[in-house]
Amino acid sequence: MPSGLTGRQRIVLALVCAVAVSTIYGIQPVLEAAGEDLGLGEGALGWLVAAGQMGYLAGLVLLVPLGDLFDRRRLITVHLLLTAGGAGVAAAAPSGGIAIAGLALAGLFAVVVQITVAYVAAVSPPGERGRNIGAVTSGVVVGILGVRVVAGTLGELTGWRTVYLVIAGFCAMLALAARFTLEADIRRPRARYGHLLSSLGRLVAGDRLFLSRGLVAFFLFASFGTLWSGLALPLGDEPWHLGTGEIGLFGLAGLTGALGAVRAGRWADRGLAPSVTGWSLALLTVSWLLIAQARSSLWLLIAGVIVLDFAVQAVHVSSQHLLTTARPDRSSSVIGAYMAFYSLGSALGAITTTWAYSAMGWPAASLLGAAYAALGLLVAISTRRLTALPPATAATARSSPPRTGSRCG
Repeated sequence: MPSGLTGRQRIVLALVCAVAVSTIYGIQPVLEAAGEDLGLGEGALGWLVAAGQMGYLAGLVLLVPLGDLFDRRRLITVHLLLTAGGAGVAAAAPSGGIAIAGLALAGLFAVVVQITVAYVAAVSPPGERGRNIGAVTSGVVVGILGVRVVAGTLGELTGWRTVYLVIAGFCAMLALAARFTLEADIRRPRARYGHLLSSLGRLVAGDRLFLSRGLVAFFLFASFGTLWSGLALPLGDEPWHLGTGEIGLFGLAGLTGALGAVRAGRWADRGLAPSVTGWSLALLTVSWLLIAQARSSLWLLIAGVIVLDFAVQAVHVSSQHLLTTARPDRSSSVIGAYMAFYSLGSALGAITTTWAYSAMGWPAASLLGAAYAALGLLVAISTRRLTALPPATAATARSSPPRTGSRCG
């Protein structure tokens, strides 16, 4: 029986998630400066953003299933070191092509985030799984939103390359911390790597719980991507004319909301994940009424950002809890495939928000974000019965046995 995580281990794992995911999003606040330094034209800047996302998507399919075959502590350590290498290449790149290659490499191994979540699910007692997943995945939100603040500030003070030098340094230090803080997660694999890869297609086609949660994630993160990929547009325009550093501070509002949703993991431990999903998606849809007021009131915008990020994190934690509880023996593969929906949804939101804004302004982009949220709610409602775990599994998930030790076994 797993004996859980210590407070120190949760902190290390949350930091792993935060720093790893920041390699993908760290380029966004300093994009123009990086492009100018590397000699890239305006039309090629998108490749700097896309490189990390494409590497990440490849890693979800090719690397995350390794967590069901090998010691996840070792994988976390090695992947962090390789992520550091990719970030270092990007920081030292003499040309745009090498920078893109470095960002792609960092993104490929940034899927250490999903291996970390699978590790947490594996070593947590059933009654604490949701709580621990919520605490650790809060680091993902800290990385996505916090890096906007940090990178914007570092970029203005010392240049864009410093952002990736700092990320590389943190990845290397966390690799050592993970190696000496976490317990080994050794198990006997029940399948070969090739079989795991081929089973991902069957998972999408044949597992109704997985498919419903994947579709919810797709629309959830399309709505999330609509906000965070497009927010700089109205803030940099009339009447605010905010700079990069000032726009980055809005990430603090998002952090406030997302960290407030850590409790969603405890609700999931009590069997409330389907209910949390429903009302959180409704809250997400309503939040766009506030976000749509960005050009008239910054306070209403801030309130909307807080509500949106709270709702997104609550749904995300609930989904991961349901999936890892239903398939504990394949948690790495399931989470990797689930996160592919996240990646595709984020890309959809990023592409369509700039199109909507250029065509009809921020109200149109806000309507688009609300529509994605409403579609996610519709999927959740129509598939609610599919999210009910089998009685024996649900009973095990709700039980919380006495702690027998503070170390994970």
